Amino acid sequence: MPERLLFLTGRLAQKRLAKVLVDMAPEAFTYRIHDLGVKVAALMTTNLIRRRLPAELGADRVVLPGRFRGDLDALSAHYGLPFLRGPDDVKDLPEFFGLAGAERDLSRYDVRIFAEIVEAPALDLPAIVARAEAYRRSGADVIDLGCLPDTPFPHL
Repeated sequence: MPERLLFLTGRLAQKRLAKVLVDMAPEAFTYRIHDLGVKVAALMTTNLIRRRLPAELGADRVVLPGRFRGDLDALSAHYGLPFLRGPDDVKDLPEFFGLAGAERDLSRYDVRIFAEIVEAPALDLPAIVARAEAYRRSGADVIDLGCLPDTPFPHL
């Protein structure tokens, strides 16, 4: 019997997540997608999930966005099943599950590369500058400082 996975997401990524999963046509697992009623799933908090996700999940594991920074161990203990972080971007789900991902060719597009230092509140100023420099050297045209829910950022 295939493993049952529950993917938690928000409104902005729900359609993309559904398309990626349909295109994957996984044989090793069945899945359901649950929109927790937020726009950006990566900004969910552990407490928000506890409030909005029912106790009975009907799943063997729960997959959260890779940029979710809440407490996976606390969620696993609360629901009695493993919670795990998926990849940072939904397009990388096939590779995350050991399937071949689609080749990406951006050569025919005129693009600006945006990078975000998502965990900036947890870094000191020298670490933020070092990360920004690394992103610049890697080709980023714009670098954004991200904030996290329920996380102070006094050095902003």
